[in-house]
Amino acid sequence: MVSRLVGPRLVLSQEKLNALVEKLYRWLIAVGDGLRSPVLLLIRLYWGWQFFLTGKGKLMDPAKPTEFFTSLGIPFPHAQAILVGFVECFGGLLLLVGLASRLVSIPLIIMLTVAYLTADVDRARAIFSDPDKFVTADEFLFLFAVAIIFVCGPGAFSLDALIGRFRGKRSGKG
Repeated sequence: MVSRLVGPRLVLSQEKLNALVEKLYRWLIAVGDGLRSPVLLLIRLYWGWQFFLTGKGKLMDPAKPTEFFTSLGIPFPHAQAILVGFVECFGGLLLLVGLASRLVSIPLIIMLTVAYLTADVDRARAIFSDPDKFVTADEFLFLFAVAIIFVCGPGAFSLDALIGRFRGKRSGKG
């Protein structure tokens, strides 16, 4: 009779395996929660700056966006160019510092949706038939970033959070 030596095997009971999986899952949740505010800060800083620059460009030279809006058949193209420039410029600044972030996200979302439906209507229509066409539109990443801020809030590294902590202490909650 020949006996074979088998190397050591790691045998976990179902109970220990479940406990290990649960511990790993809790750790992943903690890591994700810990990264939420830094990631939101990066999104706000990058896209807030991009909004500021595009809005500032429109406000400094409204003739170009006015001409573009005229070509799209948008009513009151000069007033719309000023309005869009203002929303982008000052909305971008508010995103940068994280002040009224969810509130300022609303006009930005509306503005970007209108941009999709006027300047890139073919790409907007392709959302289901050709998603690559939809997500490569200029408006997509701007819209996606603002939607993230609207849904998740500005994070802990923002004036919104600072004001919230200050108000909590003043009202006796903190």
